[in-house]
Amino acid sequence: MKFLIIRFSSIGDIVLTSPVTRCLKNQVKNAEIHFITKRKYEAILDANPNIDKVHVFDENLIGMFHSLKEEKFDYIIDLHHNFRSGRIKRRVKAKSFSVNKLNWRKMLLIRLKINRLPKKHIVDRYLETISTFDIKNDGEGLDFFIPEKEIFKNEELPEPFQNGYIAFVIAGTYYTKKLPVEKVSEICQNIKYPVILLGGKNEFDEGEKVLSQSKGNVLNYAGKISLNQSASLVRAANLVLTNDTGLMHIAAAFKKRILSFWGNTVPDFGMVPYQPLQVSKIVEVENLKCRPCSKLGHKNCPKKHFKCMNEINTTEVIEWINQHFL
Repeated sequence: MKFLIIRFSSIGDIVLTSPVTRCLKNQVKNAEIHFITKRKYEAILDANPNIDKVHVFDENLIGMFHSLKEEKFDYIIDLHHNFRSGRIKRRVKAKSFSVNKLNWRKMLLIRLKINRLPKKHIVDRYLETISTFDIKNDGEGLDFFIPEKEIFKNEELPEPFQNGYIAFVIAGTYYTKKLPVEKVSEICQNIKYPVILLGGKNEFDEGEKVLSQSKGNVLNYAGKISLNQSASLVRAANLVLTNDTGLMHIAAAFKKRILSFWGNTVPDFGMVPYQPLQVSKIVEVENLKCRPCSKLGHKNCPKKHFKCMNEINTTEVIEWINQHFL
């Protein structure tokens, strides 16, 4: 039985599909799993043993239609469910199943602050999409596989970091999903533990600012290493502090102690760390009338005050770190 799974982006969303690929592979006899995504996310999937073939494209899907039709898929599992994934389904013409993204319920919460969202994680809704194949949630959580050549070796870290550190993920696709630099610096200045800052090239300057204000316990690797190397550092960390972003879900795959910061998005959207350890913690400013203001994020706070992040209680964060760093 030959499956094509569609999820174009982004890092976290693709990681959240990993239980689907694993359960299909393990629970459907002779299942052959293909996955289509954007080329820049190929590295997330290449090492996954539950995926037989990854199909990638840059921006234009047109060149993919012929090769996908030639694969003669039995089923398409659409976990992106947008116009572009619809084009694939129309052209490939295999029986398809699509996730319910609950967009109207999310908009109801965003615009009118009326919450009609189910208390259900997106992973469980992904798995519901393939329920017709008698798939059961195996309870194994998320997967993330790091190629051997991209594992960040502990001995490559400065000596003070080799005995343990905090991975602080300062990344975020949107400004309103990122803890402000001043808050990051305040936390780093008030703990005694080594901290490694992780993120993409867009976070390099922010990381340098935190580094310049630190007391010597901070390394800035934001924008300096690959995603898989960053994931390797997350896997080896004692604690993970993170915005609502891809490395948060990778940390959940590695069963880490996670403290996550939530700004304009809310846990009710169903995208919190999946099956977190009991000590993991969500930090958010509750009862703000303007929150959530978007299901994704904004380049700037629409209200100009950014209370959802500026009012995060850093004392609470520092106490959690001191209690759980082992």
